[in-house]
Amino acid sequence: MPGLSPGASREGAVRDLLAGLITAAVVIPKAMAYATIAGLPVQVGLYTAFVPMVVYALLGTSRPLSVSTTTTIAILSATVLGQVAPSGDPEVLARATATLTLLVGGALVLAALLRLGFVANFISEPVLCGFKAGIAAVIVVDQAPTLLGVHLDKAGFVHNVAEILRAVPSASLPATAVAAASILGLLALERYAPRLPAPLIVIAAAMAGHAMLGLGALGVESIGTVPAGLPATTVPDLDLVGSLWPAALGIALMSFTETIAAGRAFAVEGEPRLRPDRELLATGLGNACGAMLGAMPSGGGTSQTAVNRLAGARTRLAGLVTAGVALATMLLLAPLFSRMPQATLAAVVVVYSLGLFKPSEFRAILAIRKTEFVWALVAMAGVVLLGTLPGILVAIIVSVIALAYQVADPPIHVLGRKPGTNVFRPRTSEHPEDETFPGLLMLGFEGRLFFANAERLGEKVRPMIEAANPEVVALDLGGVFDLEYTALKMLIAAEGRYRKRGIELWLVGLNQQVLGVVQRSVLGAILGRERMHFTMDRAVERFLSTRGTG
Repeated sequence: MPGLSPGASREGAVRDLLAGLITAAVVIPKAMAYATIAGLPVQVGLYTAFVPMVVYALLGTSRPLSVSTTTTIAILSATVLGQVAPSGDPEVLARATATLTLLVGGALVLAALLRLGFVANFISEPVLCGFKAGIAAVIVVDQAPTLLGVHLDKAGFVHNVAEILRAVPSASLPATAVAAASILGLLALERYAPRLPAPLIVIAAAMAGHAMLGLGALGVESIGTVPAGLPATTVPDLDLVGSLWPAALGIALMSFTETIAAGRAFAVEGEPRLRPDRELLATGLGNACGAMLGAMPSGGGTSQTAVNRLAGARTRLAGLVTAGVALATMLLLAPLFSRMPQATLAAVVVVYSLGLFKPSEFRAILAIRKTEFVWALVAMAGVVLLGTLPGILVAIIVSVIALAYQVADPPIHVLGRKPGTNVFRPRTSEHPEDETFPGLLMLGFEGRLFFANAERLGEKVRPMIEAANPEVVALDLGGVFDLEYTALKMLIAAEGRYRKRGIELWLVGLNQQVLGVVQRSVLGAILGRERMHFTMDRAVERFLSTRGTG
């Protein structure tokens, strides 16, 4: 079985066994909580912590990755399931969930066959940061009524916030007290005993308190009966495919993005590198198999993978152990969860969802690039104001716009030579001593020169030339890896305009591909060898010698 036993020993197997048990104590309560985010029965969380985990352990490429469901996937699933099964009828909801999960799995498998693993890098980190922060806000607002022990008619985010504020005076004190105690317990354990399974301990204490203190009589609602046994086979409803597939694509993208992010974050030196297309296949088949056995959409979880790694997991045997505990819980322990207070389950959801919002990441982005900080805020606002599924579209569009902005507005610098060297660098006030040469304007450009930025590049170069009024413009293209046809034509036209004004254009540092493009065009014949140079240092020597100052 690949990845389960390289260098394995009895000691390693014991370590993986313990890691799997510890991770299960975190994964199972959280998976049940995330099922409620999606509007599904809590036992669906158990099913999701079982089947996808087994399939990934057999096929995946990350050793510590723990696969079930996540807050992001759950809230995305909630949006679409609420639309196709608004009545909440258990049978309709089960078929809709099976259909959605199967479509997510199918999309991931198809992407694997098409080798689309590179899509994992399509959403930029700042945009993903904003998207997850928006998800955290949506989840907290969604769970707030349960924390307060009230029932509200939900609509948009702003409406829900207003309704929650109006409901605060009528909140159930016992339910609020249970929620507050659960939140404090989770935070305290995470802070002072991070190696302990905080969700399991808090849930166990809440269930004991519910039974011994008679909290039900005080109005503290429990989650009710959790059926024991294996899940029944659920047949997807093909009539729902048309309405579910757009959302399934969005969930598949987020599932894969989170899976790759978690796998990369906890890889250590010496382990095999993640293979994105294989990850697509593993998570896709995990979803497809889970669909038939009552699971909701799944993917790799960052927090549970962190627990798995910190607990000592070295192979995917740990994941199989976690899945085995989920199976044992389904068969033997499920009825014990019937006394779990809904307020405690909501507290688990809120505490671990808040981890998606990381102010430190926003501060780090702002300190480095203000533009990308704006992209993060736009992505967050898209989720909060438009909803989670449209928020994915906003996140992708923002990423594409950010990329287009970067390539369409390339930097170009006036260069100077560091005294006593052959180093050429952008001229700045920090280095006023850098050498320039009267009559020679040296410009540097990096990136791909193509139709999307050629016009903008010309707009930025023209005022530089007007200000310098040079005899020669030496354009250093050493950092240009590609010269596209439209940009080439604009370069030819610019050379003709400046030649008529008595200004020569020289090209410097062309790589083989760009040089070939130039030589195959009329520009190559116009410039000849005399106006194309290997380095800027050679160009300077040539300029000085032809002007009689060398």
